Amino acid sequence: MKIGIVGLPNVGKSTMFNAITNAGAECANYPFCTIEPNVGMVAVPDERLNELTKMYEPEKTTPAVIEFVDIAGLVKGASKGEGLGNKFLSHIREVDSIVEVVRCFENSNVVHVDGNIAPNRDIETINLELIFADIETIDKKIEKAKKMLKADKKYAFEIEVLEKTKKVLEERKICKNNKFYRRRTRGNQRCIFAYIKTNTIYCKY
Repeated sequence: MKIGIVGLPNVGKSTMFNAITNAGAECANYPFCTIEPNVGMVAVPDERLNELTKMYEPEKTTPAVIEFVDIAGLVKGASKGEGLGNKFLSHIREVDSIVEVVRCFENSNVVHVDGNIAPNRDIETINLELIFADIETIDKKIEKAKKMLKADKKYAFEIEVLEKTKKVLEERKICKNNKFYRRRTRGNQRCIFAYIKTNTIYCKY
């Protein structure tokens, strides 16, 4: 499993990443300290695995691991190329789940990219940028599918799914909670979208 740690710049993403992985990623009091993603692997403790190892005495015991990815900060307008823009979004698309780190603490020595502390606003900024990026991706896929429709009628189904998915996103809803989306995309393991596919955990501090 691959989990991406995301949030606005300078909210503590790398600090959390280091606490989880002991990786020693650089942390600093300025935006975009992280540019290229930091990656750390963490073994998942499981007492059942220990018991099975005792019972069967295998030559090697390999625990499950989670890969954590510390992704560069997102800013308003990222879907249009602001900040690290498309680079950020491409890294998001590669993970299975998202941990959104949202700053709640007050500290005049630690700058906030928007000038003041407002966790709900920051969550909305992150989610909207992911939604905007996915809508742009959907528009491109619809345009391509319509061109292919004349040669192959199977693209009508793809267009239907994409248009309904876009409508859900425009309402700022999560597609994976939508019955139509779940039914139509069952079995599709490879998702190219950022906001649509991710399971999100919020971490406020």
